[in-house]
Amino acid sequence: MDWGGGVINNNNNNNFRTTYKDDHKSMMDLALISNMDPVNIGLGCSEKQVPVTSLKPRKKTMTSVYLKFFETAADGKTRRCKFCGQSYSIATATGNLGRHLANRHPGYDKSGDAVSNSASRSTVTIKKSQPQGKPNQVDYDHLNWLIVRWLVLASLPPSTLEEKWLVNSYKFLNPSIQLWPSDKYRTVLDEVFRSMREDVRALLEQVSTKLSITLDFWTSFEQIFYMSITCQWIDENWSFQKLLLDICRIPYPCGGAEIYRCLVKVLKFYNIENRVLSCTHDNSSSAILACHTLKEDLDDQKIGPFCYIPCAARTLDQIIDDGLRSTKQVISKIREFAIELNSSSVISEDFIQLSTAYQEGTWKFPLDVSPRWSGNYQMLDLFRKAGKSMDAVIRKYEDTLGSKMLLGSSDKSLGNIMHQFLEPFHKTTNDICTSKVPTVGLVLFFMDHISETIASCRESRHSPEWLKSAAEEMAKKARNYINQVCNIFTYMTAILDPRLKAELIPDSLNSESFLDEARTHFMRNYSTSHFSSMSSGYNAQEIEDGGSVSFAEEIARKKRRTSMSSTTDELTQYLSEAPAPMAIPTDVLEWWKVNSTRYPRLSMMARDFLAVQATSVVPEEIFCGKGDAIDKQRFCMPLDTTQAILCIKSWIEVGIKFKFKSTEIDYERLMELAAAAASTDNSPVSSVEKKQK
Repeated sequence: MDWGGGVINNNNNNNFRTTYKDDHKSMMDLALISNMDPVNIGLGCSEKQVPVTSLKPRKKTMTSVYLKFFETAADGKTRRCKFCGQSYSIATATGNLGRHLANRHPGYDKSGDAVSNSASRSTVTIKKSQPQGKPNQVDYDHLNWLIVRWLVLASLPPSTLEEKWLVNSYKFLNPSIQLWPSDKYRTVLDEVFRSMREDVRALLEQVSTKLSITLDFWTSFEQIFYMSITCQWIDENWSFQKLLLDICRIPYPCGGAEIYRCLVKVLKFYNIENRVLSCTHDNSSSAILACHTLKEDLDDQKIGPFCYIPCAARTLDQIIDDGLRSTKQVISKIREFAIELNSSSVISEDFIQLSTAYQEGTWKFPLDVSPRWSGNYQMLDLFRKAGKSMDAVIRKYEDTLGSKMLLGSSDKSLGNIMHQFLEPFHKTTNDICTSKVPTVGLVLFFMDHISETIASCRESRHSPEWLKSAAEEMAKKARNYINQVCNIFTYMTAILDPRLKAELIPDSLNSESFLDEARTHFMRNYSTSHFSSMSSGYNAQEIEDGGSVSFAEEIARKKRRTSMSSTTDELTQYLSEAPAPMAIPTDVLEWWKVNSTRYPRLSMMARDFLAVQATSVVPEEIFCGKGDAIDKQRFCMPLDTTQAILCIKSWIEVGIKFKFKSTEIDYERLMELAAAAASTDNSPVSSVEKKQK
């Protein structure tokens, strides 16, 4: 396939391969855009303009008008067209230059009046050109498929291409470029979505373990309520896998019944309704009702165990928000100061010098000023660690910043107390966000510590009353979360984290009854189902070998099978060993990969339960500024392309091939063709052109 030279233009004067005899033919008209309104384009010129010395500019001759579109070479022997690079001898008559403009760049040969009547302006009016002939459709398909990829990865709707000046930019590079209409982009995206969704379904059919799902909700600018359904599992190589299943529009009245119907529809499409072990929701009452209905439905059908749990990250964010309520005004002042630091290099450099002189730490810009928890804590941290530098900078730039940014003694006292109180919360969220696999057990371990921190604040004689009041509200949310998450399923998930086992999980979750139930579940579901071949005679290979197994080997294998049938030994032995160290970061999945030979049955259970998610979304989307960008992006997406674009983007990111109907779109090949075309455009000029020059 030939990429063509119409899309990429490096403004190289040698881009056009032609001879003087072919001047009447236009290979690529960069100046004229067909089927568009006349526009004004500033022509770049290396020559300095002559200052205007009179009220009425002197009318220039036709020669000076034509010469305005040509530049003289450094050797003073040739003139070169500024548009196409065609060179002429310095002695060439201006009539020939005019004919060149008329043939190669129609419209510029008639622009003399516009130029001569405006000596102080460097713009000319461009008139419509004649159609350039039938375009090469293959080239434009290449371009349009690249645009499809851009729309998906940038999460932009096809209506973006209806922007006039975006189209003008493409047309400026090549007037014959034909972009698809936005309706065709929508049709293509819908077909790509359907094609790739079949590949997603085929991929899920090959997964041998239980699956866990998470639900997330948002409302767009069109006031449309959406739900995203994401699936997680642990594959045979002990790698965590995550896949967006669908983006659903929840119809009015957007309650639990509507959420349940949409959820079941998606699960049935992918044929996984019988394989879902858990669902993590966003803590809303509608989501809880939908999950409860799904559990009742699955229980009635006697389809394995199923549980649903609230999102720990959202709960923790709500708890922190209660704690910040008393310091909102102080944080707002500090944030305004931080925004000024980010926007002014002069002020930020002074701040850095002062913080170094006062030994108040090292600060990197831009500072996080997002309204989420990461930004709020950054504001408290800035004030607590660099208070002297802040005051000095505010006083120095009082005319710019205003004295109202200065914090009073009461504000400083409030900020210091809140920073000290919320420091464990910041460490907790940071560990959850940076953990490779934030298991339910690990999150419960941290949430238990948060509950203890809140309780200590409420019981301390030194805590001010306003902080005790905030801690009371925080404690209510923490208790509510613990009540919802405390069940046999989360217990089994927690003890299968080798860093915790039964020793480090919260006391409210740790009980003998849960341990007995976990052992019963293990024996019932993982005792022989995955190892049926071990309990029955010799394997096929031994029979083919003519039964050459010795009598001693036969006895040994019987003893091994008897040992393996004692399934409780694996769980008991696992729990009897010391937990993996917390001080040294332990990769949970890697630990199980290494120890799966020691615990063949228990490792199968671990693969199922460790995929249960403690949060309904990636934690940093809730705690960090990254979530602001995601929320804005989803808010602005229109109904007609939200599902297709967001799903396709997610599938590409996990390695699923971009496919239209049954054809894979090879974007690497398209980019190779584009690079080859660019290389051709930048190649040395032909010998004919050299002779002509």
